[in-house]
Amino acid sequence: MRLQRISAATAALAALTTLATACEDSPKPGPPAASPSASAPATASPTAAAPATLAGAQAHVQQYTSCENLSTDPNDSRVPLSGFIGAGDWGITERGVCTDKKARGEIVLFLTPDMKAFQQAAKDHAARLLAEGRGDTDLASRTVVGKTFALTALKTATAVALVDPPNSDLRILSCNPDVFVPEGFKKEKALVEGCFLTDYVNSPDGQGSPHRGAVRDPSTEGAAKPGQPSTGSPGLPSAGSIAELKQLVSPHTVDCTSMEVTDEHIQSIDYMPVVDGPPSAWGVKQRAVCGQLGGEQRAHNLNWLNTVSDMKTLQTKARAAQLADLKDDGRLKATASKLLVGTNIAVETNNVNVRRGLYQLQFLYLNCETGFTAPAGYRLEKAQVEGCVLTNYERPS
Repeated sequence: MRLQRISAATAALAALTTLATACEDSPKPGPPAASPSASAPATASPTAAAPATLAGAQAHVQQYTSCENLSTDPNDSRVPLSGFIGAGDWGITERGVCTDKKARGEIVLFLTPDMKAFQQAAKDHAARLLAEGRGDTDLASRTVVGKTFALTALKTATAVALVDPPNSDLRILSCNPDVFVPEGFKKEKALVEGCFLTDYVNSPDGQGSPHRGAVRDPSTEGAAKPGQPSTGSPGLPSAGSIAELKQLVSPHTVDCTSMEVTDEHIQSIDYMPVVDGPPSAWGVKQRAVCGQLGGEQRAHNLNWLNTVSDMKTLQTKARAAQLADLKDDGRLKATASKLLVGTNIAVETNNVNVRRGLYQLQFLYLNCETGFTAPAGYRLEKAQVEGCVLTNYERPS
């Protein structure tokens, strides 16, 4: 969505928290939160350089990304909201704006010699928003801090470029206690209780920090973790029959008001299943299709439910079909369904809203794209066939 003008009083409060997420498209639902135990232990923040001028802060930022055409003009049109917090507030002595040409976005710089005062103001601001019921406060923070300066990155890519390099001394500041940091990222003490610093940039659109570490293999992860099964993974759903599978997914996720259990190959011009041919040859034990099969009107809202006797065979054949579809232009056909699997069940759907619901039920998508990886915070687990992974992340189309 485009930036919307707000009153100066509101903007002064929202500048560092709400603004950073208001400058790009509305976020999609975020990934399941990682366990707090996955975060790195809190440690002291690294010693950052301490520039005494905005020009010095600009030079520091330019170690990591573009920061061109610095201006301290309070009326510079690149400062996106009237009333954007400025000198005299939050311990800020000077404010400027520069352009990150790499990310095609702006960076609003703040000189903050009293960083503790700045962080305290950020904490107070977040606490007010949380008390008002705005639970998403700071979940996708793009407030970046150094030792004597801070900034708001108006593009996610800018924030990632600033904090992701291993040698970076810049960190994301967050003051929401419900924010969890995925495994492989730092979580460090801030100067005030209730806030923390991290090199993890969360972004519900999947454009945040890249995944770190190897693909998880739940079968080798050993002892149980609090609130998780012994594999250390949230696990995959299962069902003993088509009736149980229907009960699991319908009616809130898949509309199975009309369902037909059949081995017949059913598809339409708008809804193409993954399983193509006799279900038994795909390792499918029993198969059903939900939705309106058509007749006088075109078929619509088709989704396929499967109980699976041989998951490896299903994934092997689905991989071959997926790679054949990707071969021409690197994209799946819009009408092609994606295969979401459990332990002994699978659902085929080309409806993104259905898939979002299935991810909440712990189904994972079989992705066989070469070199695919998921952003941090999403699940990324081994499939039963080489060259594929199971994930709850989908690249934006």
